[in-house]
Amino acid sequence: AIPLNAGCLKPIDIIVPEGSLLNPRPPAAVAAGNVETSQVVVDALFAAMGVMAAAQGSMNNLTFGNEHHQYYETICGGAGAGMHAGRGWHGESAIHTHMTNTRLTDPEVLEFRYPVLLERFAVRRGSGGRGRWHGGDGVERIIRFLEPMTVSLLTNRRRTAPFGLHGGGDARPGENLLRRADGRTERLGSTASVQVQPGDAIIIRTPGGGGYGKAAD
Repeated sequence: AIPLNAGCLKPIDIIVPEGSLLNPRPPAAVAAGNVETSQVVVDALFAAMGVMAAAQGSMNNLTFGNEHHQYYETICGGAGAGMHAGRGWHGESAIHTHMTNTRLTDPEVLEFRYPVLLERFAVRRGSGGRGRWHGGDGVERIIRFLEPMTVSLLTNRRRTAPFGLHGGGDARPGENLLRRADGRTERLGSTASVQVQPGDAIIIRTPGGGGYGKAAD
């Protein structure tokens, strides 16, 4: 019930030992701390306090471009269910979680400014974890390209499912697929960079959020 401001952190001491995973020393290899590592750190903190199951655990970073166009977006997914002070709640579906605060480009603007077609953007029903309070669902986003492009993905929770808490079920992990113009489909890893041709499409299915509490029989 208070506005976001730096004063909120004044009574909190944050201790992150030097040389640890979250405070590495050079020349340690680091990448995506702001967009990916931060997501799972927040999930771990909420889980340690027992108040909320895992959210989608990724910002689902997508970039594409060529010599004429460059574009970057993060894609929403499911939020975890939880309970605090005796009040439980279901996780929200198709929402940016934790540190993500970006809005997706409107389909009309995306297709007007870039040589792409947005084939599908819909809630991925059933991807949230079950429980007394169910986790939110992720989304499915399909973008078809009209020019040769380089497409890059930086995502998480493609192999490890977002966990449920206190008897709640895990959510479905995400999927990254490349559908070629001739109909062939290739499964992509959580991080990938591919060359696409006109008619090819990228399919991104984002993770749901974990459920909280054991579901009633």
